Amino acid sequence: MILSDTRILEEMEKGTIKISPFNRDCLGSNSYDVHLGKWLATYVDTELDARKHNEIEHFEIPEEGFLLLPNVLYLGVTAEYTETHAHVPFLEGKSSTGRLGIDIHATAGKGDVGFCGNWTLEISVKQPVRVYTGMPVGQLIYFPVEGVIEVTYDKKKNAKYSGQPDRPVESMMWKNKF
Repeated sequence: MILSDTRILEEMEKGTIKISPFNRDCLGSNSYDVHLGKWLATYVDTELDARKHNEIEHFEIPEEGFLLLPNVLYLGVTAEYTETHAHVPFLEGKSSTGRLGIDIHATAGKGDVGFCGNWTLEISVKQPVRVYTGMPVGQLIYFPVEGVIEVTYDKKKNAKYSGQPDRPVESMMWKNKF
């Protein structure tokens, strides 16, 4: 079951969902539209290693936009800071974004109960596409949780992405033991 617009608003009133900034016009019948923040990042090295900390370089999207190119992984960020304390948030691309050949996440579309922060986007494109700060890129949908949650994401001691800032965050795979 997905929360409807009225249920999202009710949960925001209760404080179990937070979206900031919030714009009522971005609330759909069962989702909330999120927008591309002003920061993008790319990895410094062309070859990445899952066991190493791969450094990224941040850059601001200029007013005239930024041309994304195929075969480059860009890390973006949502303009919106969100908190989800009682539901499972899912971030999906908008159909208009997809129709431009923009994928906003490779695999990480699901958040955890207790996720607090801006969402890092794993952006790739099929052909060159110019993007702009503030353009709608995705939509958040919320699912209720069945059962009691023992430890929410923001309380986990090994939560690598809790409190993400308004800049993209690189992979923290290297923090895992394997």
